Amino acid sequence: MAITGIESLIYGVEDIAKSSRFFEDFGLPLLERTADHSRFQLPEGSHVVIRHRDDPTMPQGKIEGDGVRQVIWGVDDERSLEELASSLSQVVDVTCDANGTVFFTPPFGIPMGLRLFCKKPVVYAPDPLNAPGRINRLNQHRKWRERARPKVINHVVWAIPDYEAGYTFMRDHLHFRLSDHQCGFGMYLRADGTNNHHNLFLINASAPFPGMDGKVRFHHANFGVEDIDEIMTGANYMSRKGWDPSHLGLGRHRIDSALFYYLPCPAGGEAEYGADSDYIDDNWVPREWTVPLFGFAHFVHNLPPFLQEPPAWDFRYLPQEAGGNDKGEH
Repeated sequence: MAITGIESLIYGVEDIAKSSRFFEDFGLPLLERTADHSRFQLPEGSHVVIRHRDDPTMPQGKIEGDGVRQVIWGVDDERSLEELASSLSQVVDVTCDANGTVFFTPPFGIPMGLRLFCKKPVVYAPDPLNAPGRINRLNQHRKWRERARPKVINHVVWAIPDYEAGYTFMRDHLHFRLSDHQCGFGMYLRADGTNNHHNLFLINASAPFPGMDGKVRFHHANFGVEDIDEIMTGANYMSRKGWDPSHLGLGRHRIDSALFYYLPCPAGGEAEYGADSDYIDDNWVPREWTVPLFGFAHFVHNLPPFLQEPPAWDFRYLPQEAGGNDKGEH
């Protein structure tokens, strides 16, 4: 085990005040605010940092537009950090700051870092579900909420021109595992020290999908909440605060089973409330989705034009290699 998830997301934005207000309303706990940045800290210990896009401390990469300009991956111990830095130094420039954070930029141009991260355990207690003939909650209300309070950062997403080469780099030098591959669309990658279905999704920047223009762009970040009730109380709270609603509304992905609600974000891209995703380990067998839209959604509240015709049911399991699924064919 080495990379345990996302330690920090650093946003480069046009309007620090507006972006900060969005994330406060979204439910992230504000840790500090100054004239030139805001920092939020989630209960697991991860961070969201808001800086101006022209801030001289902002790393330079190939990313176009506002959004997450750098991700810092959390690493479990010093030995793992040293081993990862050594592997990276063979193929890219690596630097280290006074606090021991390792910085690098992969060939696909998204600045990254590695930092020791002692992730804090979080506790959720989802309400039992009732169904006809199946009583799991008797004489007991479901919890009542006023707003969402995300506790974790589940994943981050960018569009890049050569997503398969991006996967190869993340596999060979950072030990990410392939969870699923949407042919011609993108790859879902899991850090080796987590059970998230994916911590990183690399989209084909030229995929026939809204917003894809062949350039490196931030797409969205996913913040974990407990259940559908927390998603929708969060969505309602954001609407009452004047933020634009999701163009898709509530939905559930088929590819990782997760409930989703994407909100347009003034910091760039979208901020996603997510719940009830698949959790996996190295026994998971990656799948190849030859009809990408079949994997995209099991259902969507606001059916978009590209899903007006139901996609064909089509996927296959990828061959596994000895030692895990991280080098499956694609």
